[in-house]
Amino acid sequence: MIKIALVGDICSGKTYISKLFKEPVFNADYEVAKIYKENKKCFKKLKKKFPKFIDRFPIEKKNIINLLLSNKKNFQYLGNIVHPFVRQKLKKFCSKNKKKKLVILDIPLFLENEMYGKDDIIVFVKTKKKEVNKKIRKRPNFNKILVEKFKKLQLSLSQKRKKSHYVLNNNFKSEIVKKAVKILKRKILNDRNCA
Repeated sequence: MIKIALVGDICSGKTYISKLFKEPVFNADYEVAKIYKENKKCFKKLKKKFPKFIDRFPIEKKNIINLLLSNKKNFQYLGNIVHPFVRQKLKKFCSKNKKKKLVILDIPLFLENEMYGKDDIIVFVKTKKKEVNKKIRKRPNFNKILVEKFKKLQLSLSQKRKKSHYVLNNNFKSEIVKKAVKILKRKILNDRNCA
């Protein structure tokens, strides 16, 4: 099984692109939302650490946002509690899909949290900053301060690009991106088969 991780800027279209591969996708944001709604063990740990913000189950997104905005160190504390649950889900996902040719990983902070193995393929999703900023502002619950704090946790785009094996241009034009993904998928399979 080849693991392909998509990296890039916030709102660069990684989630949309992950679906275009037409392979199983592990979407960490989706899994975290499920953990907040369904995992009482995680809830108890968060409630113990942040009783002022996390007081009832299921955990509401607005409480997580308030928690993150209250103190920059809370990003790390929250990650230390939630990431082991996400890694557990990723392990199950990989085990369930081990006979598949490819799986796609849509995981924010994939590089920063060193979640990659030596055989994983990293694809940098390249976008124009202007387009990304437009998309970010259109997001529901857009919070400029939170976005800035999140960006500070990330490697720079040039660092992400350096660590990547391939670059995929996303101009946000559906047909062009679909074609680019198809070509990239074929190239990755060919390159892997030739290695």
